[in-house]
Amino acid sequence: GFEAGMSKDGQTRGHMVLAHTLGIKQLICCCNKMDATIPKYSEERYDEIVRSLSSYSKQIGVDPSKIHFIPISGFGGDNLIRRSTYLDWYDGPTLLEALDQIVEPKTPSDKPLRLPVQDVYKIIGIGTVPVGRIETGILEPGMKITFGPTGVTAKVKFVEMHDEAVLEAFPGDNVGFHVKKVDAKDLKRGYVASNSIDDPAKEAASFTCLVTIMKHPGLLFNGCTLTLDCHTARVPAKIVEILSKIDRRSGMEIEREPEFLKNGDAAVMKMVPTKPIVVEAFSDYPPLGRFVARDGSQTVVGGVINNVEKKEYPRGASNMKFDAKEAAKRSGAALRVMLPLLATGAQCFLA
Repeated sequence: GFEAGMSKDGQTRGHMVLAHTLGIKQLICCCNKMDATIPKYSEERYDEIVRSLSSYSKQIGVDPSKIHFIPISGFGGDNLIRRSTYLDWYDGPTLLEALDQIVEPKTPSDKPLRLPVQDVYKIIGIGTVPVGRIETGILEPGMKITFGPTGVTAKVKFVEMHDEAVLEAFPGDNVGFHVKKVDAKDLKRGYVASNSIDDPAKEAASFTCLVTIMKHPGLLFNGCTLTLDCHTARVPAKIVEILSKIDRRSGMEIEREPEFLKNGDAAVMKMVPTKPIVVEAFSDYPPLGRFVARDGSQTVVGGVINNVEKKEYPRGASNMKFDAKEAAKRSGAALRVMLPLLATGAQCFLA
């Protein structure tokens, strides 16, 4: 019930904190099962729930006047599409009307390409085909792309969406794209495709982030390792420094370099991934700048990334792999070419 969701470890509280932490600005809250209240469709029960949620939203820094609180009955279909006669005391929008009022965000097609890879296929007769959802930028056939965090580069031969070839794909499109001269084994889920000549994606050496501790069984200290889920990637990351504790409502610093963090705390910390990953500052690439972190199977932290220290790719890096047999073959061929020249030089010297 509602009371369980609003208890200390309740999901309703956790979801509200997570939404606020991840930068979600538009919320709709449905008060379901109004047909099961005592008495049925009780306005008093609805008002009680709204008061409780409004009070809590203020505590975490969310303006309750910007949230739609809609009494509904999923079982009876009340206030989902059409206004219910059983809820005639409610004069706000139905769920469908509230969804229509959501302001559509601007499509970030003007930003450099960022496409987190969801999966990679090797198709007979075609080759390597990564698939994923474009988060920012535009993908076109003929484009030279770089896959972070490894720096593998490739040329896009064609782009498909819903089994049809397209000349352009935009943010929000789920696409498959054929890349030349790259083995499927060299790519995997969690890699990020980007334009090689326009801010290519790079491995994160470390990053600072604003986090909220949602549900942790103990305390978090410097040195703790959590499993980071960001876009399609999942890697371990270590807390190397807790920089400050933050007031969730005002965003002001209340303690510098605290020794530990507990449930409900908000903080700025520095983290270091222990395996290669691409992450970005939330201000630059929002879909790649928010994350949740887990301890075991439990989600304990939600956060947004403020800035990233990136690793540079080695100069002259390419997709070539070292092959001892191939190297020996090439060295032998070079030696066979040079031997006659060396012999000629020796004869000239002796003469």
